[in-house]
Amino acid sequence: MARYTAAVCRLCRRSGEKLMLKGSRCITKCALEKRPRPPGPPPARRRRISDRGGQLREKQKVRYSYGILERQFRRFFAEAERLPGITGENLLVLLERRLDNVVYRLGFADSRAQARQLVQHGHIILNGRKTDIPSCLVKEGGVISWREASTRTEYYKQLAQSIESKTIAVWLSLDKQKLVGRVLSLPTPDDTETKFEVAAVVEYYSR
Repeated sequence: MARYTAAVCRLCRRSGEKLMLKGSRCITKCALEKRPRPPGPPPARRRRISDRGGQLREKQKVRYSYGILERQFRRFFAEAERLPGITGENLLVLLERRLDNVVYRLGFADSRAQARQLVQHGHIILNGRKTDIPSCLVKEGGVISWREASTRTEYYKQLAQSIESKTIAVWLSLDKQKLVGRVLSLPTPDDTETKFEVAAVVEYYSR
């Protein structure tokens, strides 16, 4: 499966803002704060970003934040267009419903990349069945838990001790004793931590 393997801090520098791609490390050791400029050699002169360039930047920010490559992101956008309602808001809701994002929102991982790894390695149970597909969409009432063998790992033991200090998304509930989460309702665009200009994303794909 194709995936981005270069330094993720370069993505934040390219976007011009902190995307929290490394969890708590982005707070303590942020490369953007040390080098607040795009990667690569500095341009000979400062150039104004065009409207098309601004739309591309917003699209890339959403894609980087959720850790999705272009081809899969276009499929999510096409699905958002087919749904009733506002396309940009539909897109954010679909991305929030991804299993790896739900695992991240429940506090089981410090970043979406780490959550994606937990899912791919088969540690997560969705509605009683092991699911190793990060892009799987959860539904209202879905139950997310840990595989029994995974509860004996050192990672799980450390998580059980630190989970009390983590904040859970309002559309989710978590039994912090058993580390079992439940989807109370489908997320809304306001539930996303990072505020994206989704209208710019829609305009980018509409041309």
